[in-house]
Amino acid sequence: MNARDKILSKIRNSQARTAAGNVAGTVAQTEMRDSYLALHPRGPLPPPLDNLVAGFKERAIKLSSDVMEASDSKDVPILLARYLSERKLPVSGVCWPSLAGLPWSTAGLDIQSRPAKNQDLVGVTGAFCAIAETGTLMMLSGPETPATTSLLPETHVAVLDPRRIVATMEDAWNLMRKEYKQPPRAVNFISGPSRTADIEQTVTLGAHGPYRVLLILAPL
Repeated sequence: MNARDKILSKIRNSQARTAAGNVAGTVAQTEMRDSYLALHPRGPLPPPLDNLVAGFKERAIKLSSDVMEASDSKDVPILLARYLSERKLPVSGVCWPSLAGLPWSTAGLDIQSRPAKNQDLVGVTGAFCAIAETGTLMMLSGPETPATTSLLPETHVAVLDPRRIVATMEDAWNLMRKEYKQPPRAVNFISGPSRTADIEQTVTLGAHGPYRVLLILAPL
C-alpha cells in the first residue's frame, strides 16, 4: 500500500464507509439533504422576469457573451462558421458527444467529439440549464460532458435549448435535484468570458479561461 492508498484508507475509515455501506450511506445523505431543504424554504426572491429568454440574453450580453439564435439545431454549425470567420478564428475544435451529430463538416468546420486538450482553441458544449436572472450557464461534469471543453479553449461555444432557461439560481438547483438523484462531481457556473482585475484593477479577459463565449440558442 502506497502513501496515497494509506491516506484514502484513513479517510474511508474515519467516515465509517465500507464497500458494502456506500450505497446505504449515499441514500442516507440524500435523505438528510432533502430533510434539511424541506426545513429551510426559500428566502425572498426578486420579481419574476416576464420573458426568460429575453432576460437571459440581455444579461448575458452585459457580461460580454455573444448571443445568436437558430430555429433548428442543424443551423448551429452555419452560425458558428460565420462567427469564427468574421473574427478570423480557427475553424477546428472539439465538442461534447451529444453534439457530434450536427453537420459540422458541411459548414466547413472540423469539430471532433472528444475532451479538449491544450492545443484546442474552440470548444463546443451544451449546458445543463441557464439562469435568466444572471445570464449564467450551469454546467454539470461527467464522462459525456467534460469540463475541459468549456474551460481550456480560448473560444467557448455553448449550444443552449431555450426551454432549459430557468428564472433563478434556486430554480437551477431544484432542477438538478429533480433530474439527478446524486449531484455530479463538479458543478460549474459560467457567466461570460473569464476575467480578472487583479493587476492594477484593470479588467482583463481570458486570464483563467476562455477569451470569448458564444451562446447559440437552439432547440435540442
